[in-house]
Amino acid sequence: MSELLCIGTGDAFGSGGRRQSAYLLRSGAGGVLLDCGQTTNSGLSALGVSRGEIEVILISHFHADHFGGLPLLLIAAHYEDTRRAPLRIAGPPGIEARVRELARAQGHPLEKHAFRFPLHFEELPLSSEREIGPVQVRAFPTHHAPASLPHGLALRAAALRVAYSGDTGWFDGLPAQVGSSDLFLCECTFEKPTFEYHLSLAELARHRPAFHCGRWLLTHLGQAMRARHSFEGFEAADDGLRLAL
Repeated sequence: MSELLCIGTGDAFGSGGRRQSAYLLRSGAGGVLLDCGQTTNSGLSALGVSRGEIEVILISHFHADHFGGLPLLLIAAHYEDTRRAPLRIAGPPGIEARVRELARAQGHPLEKHAFRFPLHFEELPLSSEREIGPVQVRAFPTHHAPASLPHGLALRAAALRVAYSGDTGWFDGLPAQVGSSDLFLCECTFEKPTFEYHLSLAELARHRPAFHCGRWLLTHLGQAMRARHSFEGFEAADDGLRLAL
């Protein structure tokens, strides 16, 4: 049995007190963390999840609420966990340089730490599928701030297929990129179209017939979305939600 554990499901501003983006995909083959916002360490601790479960971290784009937690997660794995198992981090082009630059800016340069565990960085080329640890990964372009190098992620873990939008506004190719995934983890920051680089509930409801995926889970919810009690027939994520897949 596979499971998706939602570590953080809020927007960049912590709407409703929710943590920033982080989702742990658990399968018999191993644990994969989708994004690693700045609140990921505290989220893992609050939910009683060991960092040792994580074999691979996949980053969708270079905004702090999606990759800002990486430096301190690595340092905690070294000092707090005395990790020995390898850890692989994959993301858009320049992933290693971006993480190292971020760590220096935060005052925790990675070069000062002789990590006990092998640390590997890998770039995800667009539209080609690659095996990374326990999953097959295909990165696809999304409609978000170009400087952040935004990517969506399509994953296969054995027979399970999961698509993750990362951050994106609407673009006509999105349904085809999601395909027939068993689960679509989809950002939905706004109720109505407000900003071109984020999706809204109204847009998703209007375009839903174009999709052929199975279960939906809306996440990255903004303040107005968090205040809602229903979501036009969609299911909404929350911090700590465990979804059996």
